[in-house]
Amino acid sequence: MSFIEITDVVKQYKGHKALDHVSLSVPQGCIYGLLGPNGAGKTTLIRIINMITAPDSGSVMLDGRPITPDDVAHIGYLPEERGLYKKMKVGEEIVYLARLKGMTKADATAKMEYWLKRFNLSEWRDKKVETLSKGMQQKVQFIATVIHEPKLLIFDEPFSGFDPVNAEQLKREILELQRQGATILFSTHNMESVEEVCERITLINHSQVVLEGNVADIKQRYKKHLYEITLAPGEVLEPCPELFTIEESRPGGTTLIRLATGVEMRTVITRLNEQYTLAGFRELLPSMHEIFIETVQNSSTNE
Repeated sequence: MSFIEITDVVKQYKGHKALDHVSLSVPQGCIYGLLGPNGAGKTTLIRIINMITAPDSGSVMLDGRPITPDDVAHIGYLPEERGLYKKMKVGEEIVYLARLKGMTKADATAKMEYWLKRFNLSEWRDKKVETLSKGMQQKVQFIATVIHEPKLLIFDEPFSGFDPVNAEQLKREILELQRQGATILFSTHNMESVEEVCERITLINHSQVVLEGNVADIKQRYKKHLYEITLAPGEVLEPCPELFTIEESRPGGTTLIRLATGVEMRTVITRLNEQYTLAGFRELLPSMHEIFIETVQNSSTNE
């Protein structure tokens, strides 16, 4: 079941078409990546979902019905351009923002205490936001985004400003929020995080969808038929043009091969077992980073 259904959305600004008949479907409870280079139209689409701006045409459905201003209270939005009141105290600000989303003061205070403890920020509760490091401020903004337990969470570059340790914690929190039932849409340039947390993605380039689908399926679709072969110590793999070409010899006795057109790996394994002591093999699928670059370059060339 789709929790967000975007159909044929068009948005134009003074001669520039930011979104050109964009459609995507986000399943309920899914972590969905919205990808694309700068200026592709991602932030415009996010602003439309949040009802900050309206599409020129097309529709946005939330949970099976047209989205309304009342739905915004059930959305948690972490924008790329962070915006906290720097002179407010940390605890006060989180409670204030939570109450804007409809929480009672008592509930907001209790949740604020819970999240500050979870992010090791309890001792900063009564400090002004401006005294916190950039990373700590990012954590405060994340707390303010999720504190009201929204059904839909939208993160725009959520890992920006975080060191690897804190980025890893944020990934764990995102996965836990999904486990608790949230639908999560996030835009990022961090392709490694896409592979780790996203089930599906849509890639936008030049205002249009150029790639969409399940991450595992996309990696299969873009595979280059590359395999890493490991033989017993002392054995050297010889070329076999009718089955494969040798692309690279690697340290540790492994060799990178590319299968010939139409050849299946099981055929290669049978041949290798006849001639060598095969110690291991594994397929090398392209990374989402490689797929991102290739797809964007190809779609730009075809413009």
